[in-house]
Amino acid sequence: MSTEMKPVALNVPGPDDTWVPTMEDMPFHRLGGEEGVQALAEAFYDAMDANEPALARLHELDAQGKVSRGMRERFGLFLIGWLGGPQHYMEKHGHPRLRMRHGHVPVDLAQRDAWLRSMKRALDARGVTGGVRRFLDQRFSEVADFLRNTEG
Repeated sequence: MSTEMKPVALNVPGPDDTWVPTMEDMPFHRLGGEEGVQALAEAFYDAMDANEPALARLHELDAQGKVSRGMRERFGLFLIGWLGGPQHYMEKHGHPRLRMRHGHVPVDLAQRDAWLRSMKRALDARGVTGGVRRFLDQRFSEVADFLRNTEG
């Protein structure tokens, strides 16, 4: 995890193998609220920087060649709202329009899979398990596949 982020505990009260989201218990809550979701975004980009350099290069990079602070914060804001928290992303940037915002990037099977590997590593690093992990794995897979815009 990036040295700028402090550890944030998950809010998983015991075994959650049968967990499904409710309005009162969204993934946002299970991941530790805003700080926990931002920590997931950090872990995601740390995993991408370390293991998926071709994917990382598609993003805005900082002087050290890592995915920039701005990209990390923007994705964190998106995840906070997408996972059931406050809609800070929409307040600041408008509707995400994911396909439009990713349309300039060729997203094929290899890019989709690299993105999913990075997210898997981030979820592993954050200790996300059980029902919430199964739910997130499914949802992230659906979105990653939805963003494919080229064959292969």
